[in-house]
Amino acid sequence: MFNVKTLNKISGCGLDCFDRDMYAIGDSISNPDAIMVRSANMLEDEMPESLLGIARAGAGVNNIPVEKCTEQGIVVFNTPGANANGVKELVLAGLLMCSRKVVPSLEWAQTLKGQAGEVGKLVEKGKSAFTGPEIAGKTLGVVGLGAIGILVANAAKALGMNVYGYDPFLSVEAAWSLSRSIKHATDLREVFQNCDYITLHVPLNNETKAMVNTKSIEGMKDGVRILNFSRAALCDDAAIIEALGTGKVAAYVTDFPTDEVLGVEGVVAIPHLGASTPESEDNCATMAARQLIDFLENGNIKNSVNLPDVDMARAGVGRVCVVHKNVPNILTQISGVFAAENINIENMLNKSKKDTAYTVLDVSAEITENFYKAICDIDDVIRVRII
Repeated sequence: MFNVKTLNKISGCGLDCFDRDMYAIGDSISNPDAIMVRSANMLEDEMPESLLGIARAGAGVNNIPVEKCTEQGIVVFNTPGANANGVKELVLAGLLMCSRKVVPSLEWAQTLKGQAGEVGKLVEKGKSAFTGPEIAGKTLGVVGLGAIGILVANAAKALGMNVYGYDPFLSVEAAWSLSRSIKHATDLREVFQNCDYITLHVPLNNETKAMVNTKSIEGMKDGVRILNFSRAALCDDAAIIEALGTGKVAAYVTDFPTDEVLGVEGVVAIPHLGASTPESEDNCATMAARQLIDFLENGNIKNSVNLPDVDMARAGVGRVCVVHKNVPNILTQISGVFAAENINIENMLNKSKKDTAYTVLDVSAEITENFYKAICDIDDVIRVRII
C-alpha cells in the first residue's frame, strides 16, 4: 500500500487514476510515499524519511525545495504542457486587451450608469479615447518555445501576425511542432528590435531574472507591448513603470501582479489565471498522478526537474533503483555488490542530470536486507529502493 498526501485540492480526474486497493490518498496522510501539490508552499517543510516523490500539478516548482529534495533522493515531478492551452488562450486575450484598451474601456463604460437615454450618445462621444491597433499584420516576439510558447506562436501566426521565436534550447520535438512560417531568431536582440509585441515564456532563474530591464527596453521598438505570463521577476517593475510613463512601452500585461505595477496606467494585471481552467486542472492532475504511479510501482521517471528521465520495462525477479551522485566508478561498485552475492543483472539503465544520476537494475533474485544495506553503504549513494 502506497500513501499519497495531497497539499491542495487535486482534481478528481487525477485522483481517480489511483487504484484504491493499492493507494491511500488524503490531506491527512502521515508518512507519505508521495505528495501531490499545486500552489502550497513547501519551501520550509521538513521532508519525511518515507517520502520518495513530489508531483507538482503544474509547470513551476518554485514552491518546492528542489535542491533539498535532490540531496535526499526525492524525485520532483512537474507536468509541462498539461496547462499549455489554457495559458495560450489567456495570452491571446492579453494581446487583444492591451491593443484595444479593453480593460479601461470597460471601466469607463460602467461610469455611464444612470445617464438613461444619454448613454448611447456618451458612448459615441467617448469611445475615441480607447482606440487601439489590430494585431493582424503586427509582429510578435515569443521568447521561450516550450509547450506554451509554441502554441502561442502558432496561434498568433494563424491570426495574421508575423512571429519571431527565440529559444536557444529548442528541442527537436518542439521544432517539429513549430510552424515553418515562424522566424527563428538566433539572438534576443533581434526579437527586441523587430517586434511590436513581446511575450515571455521562460522559467525564472539567475539568467532570466529581470531580463526585461532598462537596457533591454532601450533596444525595443517605441510603443512596444510586453506580455508576461511566466513569472513576475522576469521583468524589472521600475523599468517597466518608467517606460510606460515615457511611452516607450505602450502596455504591460502580466499574470503575476506586484504591488508596484498595480494601478499604473498601461498595466493590465491579471490574477494568475493562466492555468485556472477546469481542463488545465484535470490535465495537470492526471499527468501528475500517472507519473507518480509509474514511479512508485516501477521506478520509472518522466518529467522530473531534478533527476533524469528513465523508462525501462520490467525484467527479472527484483528491481533495484539507486539515486546517486554522478561520479566515476560508482556503477562498478554497485554491480560489484551483485557479483559478490552471485546475483545476475538481467537489465540495467543509467542516466544522469547534472550532478545526480539514477540507475535502475533488474536482477535474477529477491533482494535481501543485507544486500540492500551493502548498496546503501557505498559512498555517493543517496537513496536505494527495492521494488
